[in-house]
Amino acid sequence: MSAIEFVVLTPVLFFMIFATVQFALYFFADHVAQAAAQAGARDARAEADDNPGGWRGKATTKANSYIKQLGPQLLIEPHVNPVRPEANTVGVEITARVPNIFPGLNFTVHARSQGPVERFVPERG
Repeated sequence: MSAIEFVVLTPVLFFMIFATVQFALYFFADHVAQAAAQAGARDARAEADDNPGGWRGKATTKANSYIKQLGPQLLIEPHVNPVRPEANTVGVEITARVPNIFPGLNFTVHARSQGPVERFVPERG
């Protein structure tokens, strides 16, 4: 009887272990993408007023460097897209695939961070 229980329960136990690892990979990848988007958005907000044409490149470079530092193998084929949804708002959007443990499943993460453009206004008085 114990041999039959072992045969039946072992695959369930392995599935639960692998599902836990997949869950952890997905959420860690989501946090890495969000951190990279926030870092890129910070650079975009600081640069967009002084450098209207070059903020996109700096924001993309900053987001990509965060991805390389935090999880170079965790985000597969990351797409970093600087966005400007409104006139005074800039941000960064990141989409990437997550490594799979289970064949045939494709998980993707999507992170977006945006904020108002920072401007220096001299005091007149």
